[in-house]
Amino acid sequence: MRRGCAFNRMLSTVCAVVLALGLAACGGGGGGSSTAQSGTLKVGITDKQSDDFAQVVIAIREIRVVPAGRENAPDNDPGLPVLARFSSPRVIDVMQLQFVQQALGEIILPAGTYSQIRLILEPNPNGQGQPPANYLTLKTDPAARIPLKTPSGQQSGLKVLGPVEVRPGAISAVLIDFDPNTAIVPRGNGDYNLKPTGIRLVQTGEELTRFGSITGTVSSTFKDWSSATVSIRRRGDINDVEPIAAGRIFSSYTSGRWQAPFAAFVPPSTQTVSYKAFIAASGFGLYSSTAVAVTEGQATDIGEIQFFPAP
Repeated sequence: MRRGCAFNRMLSTVCAVVLALGLAACGGGGGGSSTAQSGTLKVGITDKQSDDFAQVVIAIREIRVVPAGRENAPDNDPGLPVLARFSSPRVIDVMQLQFVQQALGEIILPAGTYSQIRLILEPNPNGQGQPPANYLTLKTDPAARIPLKTPSGQQSGLKVLGPVEVRPGAISAVLIDFDPNTAIVPRGNGDYNLKPTGIRLVQTGEELTRFGSITGTVSSTFKDWSSATVSIRRRGDINDVEPIAAGRIFSSYTSGRWQAPFAAFVPPSTQTVSYKAFIAASGFGLYSSTAVAVTEGQATDIGEIQFFPAP
């Protein structure tokens, strides 16, 4: 199986890409105002619902931002800026975050491209009878806490793939889109693994306090594709040149096709403004959706999008 989906703000998203206001109060990270050579990055987290899980709880010790070219650096590398460090782990039940965003932190960074956000998790205890730090519960048995196997999250950090662009003199907002349907993988023996490529980054040019989503699944039975870029642009009274939300997704081979879901978070549309989705991958023709409306707190599903090789 290939890598599952990851997102940038649409996808969003990750992409997850809406962000709540006031992210600074989250323990760590920078403060102050941006300069022409730097910008402010604000990060939050949201979630897609699942029919299987009642709770999905993660305990975050630290969040680091990885500049492009430093993807192989260890977590304690001083070249990886610390967005947030929590004296007590930040415990989050992501199943409570459907169309809700929880702020994680903010930092002032040199303007440029960052390839990852790393979530370093609290280790689950090894001793018998100790409650797990990272766990899930099933809707069929909500009282039983099943430990989440997250070795990478404790050792090298959950690597949530970008890119993330920090604009000079501006605030860049990123939403971590935690999709339990692709991030949590049953092992067949009652255990569950946490898969970083099911956690996506969605980036937007502004913070959003009210949002809905555009969702769909990209697939191809003709040709392998490893990743695709999804971008959302407004159409109507406003016609964007730059996307209002954008991100990257990663495919996995399942059910005889290479496929990946996406979700993009955007403000509710109006009577005069709607949205179009554009999806591009190397070797395939560009996909452009029809214009769709988005309602606050709801998902607008544009269905399965078939990739065809470029002529």
